[in-house]
Amino acid sequence: MPAPEGLKHNPEDPRFAGSRRRHAVGIDLVPDLGARELQAICTIAECGSFMAAALTLDMSQPALTRTVQRVEKAVGLELFHRSTRRIEVTAAGQEFIALANRILGDLRISFANMREISDEQRGRVVVSAVMSVAYTHLPTIIGSYRKSRPRIELQVREGVHGVVMEDVRSGVADLGLGYIDEVGPAFSAAPLSLVALHVVMPRGHVLSTCPEITIDQLEGYPLIVLPREAHTRRLLDSRAAVSGLLLEQAVTVHHFATMMQCVYAGVGLAIVPGGAVPAALQADLVSRPLQLPELTRTIGTIAIKERTLTPSAAGFLAHLRQAWPAIEASLATAPASRTANINTNTA
Repeated sequence: MPAPEGLKHNPEDPRFAGSRRRHAVGIDLVPDLGARELQAICTIAECGSFMAAALTLDMSQPALTRTVQRVEKAVGLELFHRSTRRIEVTAAGQEFIALANRILGDLRISFANMREISDEQRGRVVVSAVMSVAYTHLPTIIGSYRKSRPRIELQVREGVHGVVMEDVRSGVADLGLGYIDEVGPAFSAAPLSLVALHVVMPRGHVLSTCPEITIDQLEGYPLIVLPREAHTRRLLDSRAAVSGLLLEQAVTVHHFATMMQCVYAGVGLAIVPGGAVPAALQADLVSRPLQLPELTRTIGTIAIKERTLTPSAAGFLAHLRQAWPAIEASLATAPASRTANINTNTA
C-alpha cells in the first residue's frame, strides 16, 4: 500500500538529513582520485625520479608535480621526500603505492572480465609459475588447451616463488602455480602434487654412486643456487642452518637453463625440484634424490580470494587441473638421464 503523502521520502526534507549524512560519510572518507593519478604515483616510485616518470608517462614534469601535489592534498599525507637527485618514498607512500597497485590490478582484471563475458572463447590469460612448473608441465597443458581455445591468448611469466606471489597479489597474473605450503590468508590455494628436491651433478661425480644424498654430503662441494627469494633456496638455507652445515654457494643464477649449463661445465652441483629433473638433464648429467623428507613441498594453484577469475582464466584453470595428473605421471616415469636442449638465452 502506498505511503501517505506526508511520509514519502523527500530528499530535501530536513527530517532525512541525518540519513543523508550516514550514507555520505563512507564516500567522504575516500579521496577523489582517478586511475591516471594512481598510475602516476606508482610510476614515480618505480622510476625513482620525477624526470624518468614523466618520460614514461609521456607528460611534462610540471604537470606530474601538480598531480603529486593534488594526490597528497587529497589523502592528506606526504608520499615522497624530494631531493635534487632522487625521490624517496615515505612510509605512508609505501602503503599508498601498495594499495594503488592492487586497485589498478583489480581494475585491469575487472574490465578484461567484462569484455570477455560476451564471448568466453576470446580473452587473455596470464599465468605466473615457478620455473620448475613452467619448464615441465605448462607446455603440454598449454598445447592441449589451445586445441579447444585457439582464440585465447596465453602469457606465461616464470620466476622464483616470491615473484609468482607478487604477480598474483598485484593482479599482473590471473593465477599462479607455486608452492602453497605457506601462502598468506589473502590467497586461495589448491594442491596439485608433491615435490621433493634432487641433486644434479655431472655423470661420474663421486656422489653419483650414491642412490640418494643427504644434506651433510653436500658440504665441501660448490653449489649453483637460485636467488634468496626462491622457495628452494630458502628451504636449503634453513635446513643447513639447523644442521650447523656450511654450504658453499658458489654461483647464484636466475634460471634453470643457466643452472644446468653451469653443472655441465663442472662449476658445481645444483639442487632442483624433482619435477624439473627429467626435462632439465643433458646426457652427461645425472640426478639423485636429496634425502630430506621434511623439505617435500606441495605445488598448487594460487589466486586472490576476493578476486573473481575471468571466464578465460577459470576455463584454463579447469583444464590445467584435469590435465595435471597425467603429466605428473609421465614425468615420474621419464628416464632420469633424458637429454634436453638447454637454451642459455632464456629471459
